[in-house]
Amino acid sequence: MLDGTGRAIEMSFASPALRLDVERQPGKPPLLQVEATGDASRWVVEHRDALRASVVEHGALLVRGLGLRDAAETGAVFRQLGSLMTERESFASRRYYADGVYSSSKWPPNQPMCMHHELSYALEFPSLMLFACLVAPTDGGATPVAESQALLHALPAELVQRFERGGWLLIRNYNDEIGASLAEAFGTDDRDAVESYCRANAIRFEWRPDGGLRTWQRRSAVVKHPLTGQRCWFNQIAFLNEWTIDPEVREYLVEVCGEDGLPFNTRFGDGTPIGPDVVQLINEAYDANTMRERWQAGDLMLVDNVRTAHGREAFAGAREVVVGMANAMRLADSSPTIEVTRSA
Repeated sequence: MLDGTGRAIEMSFASPALRLDVERQPGKPPLLQVEATGDASRWVVEHRDALRASVVEHGALLVRGLGLRDAAETGAVFRQLGSLMTERESFASRRYYADGVYSSSKWPPNQPMCMHHELSYALEFPSLMLFACLVAPTDGGATPVAESQALLHALPAELVQRFERGGWLLIRNYNDEIGASLAEAFGTDDRDAVESYCRANAIRFEWRPDGGLRTWQRRSAVVKHPLTGQRCWFNQIAFLNEWTIDPEVREYLVEVCGEDGLPFNTRFGDGTPIGPDVVQLINEAYDANTMRERWQAGDLMLVDNVRTAHGREAFAGAREVVVGMANAMRLADSSPTIEVTRSA
């Protein structure tokens, strides 16, 4: 999966010579400590197969000691690790560094970013997430991770089964004030192009009288990992739900936008509202299974986006984390539990 040929990865993983000395500690992501070489890209090329194998084995890997210094060097490292994607359907603004190389999502520093699988609402999403810390915050700001299988075991079986049978529904309201704009999300603000994209990607849409766009997209909440065949909790049900939003922020947004005008919200696949009790259950399950390690400047993290969710903790001080989304994967190749129908 990670290099487009699952077979090659399995062969790499099977070779003892490719194993790295990865440290495992309770409550922390797998950590690989290396000595700074002055040429991070060359080091990554030399150890690429072993790094990929470690991600297959552990689901995530934090590499410390590479000494990554800037976005250009980081982009070169990212390109050695996977085929970078252009993000579409983003939920928040990002800074663009180079093709496939972005800043982390612009999100209030005092607000945590709930655990999620990147672009799990899209028909094509990254199978590998790449993160690099150039400036570490003075407090907080970790990128925590949690294994999706742990969520399946932690959540009530009947709730998982309901989402497995009916999927989940994402409702979005695009505007130029809150969240990603049309141009940021779709790469264009041309109505015909946006409509074509929505039809091709099984997104129902409606233009609002004020010129804004409202969309609905129903997706599977549980998929199978294409390499291991394991069932994975793979969605953004809690993260993009109204009850995860800070209560004061939600109250303000409802007052300004109305109940139906929130930038994003999620429901059960049949359109039934998801109550705060369900969102709390999901977020508590994530909290109980979260692994975290504070960033240090120069760190690199690789995350299997299907097997492992990630988030962002609240922080103080400056924080610069560069992001790459790599090795595009189609939802259709992950055994979705509900059928997706594209419009003509």
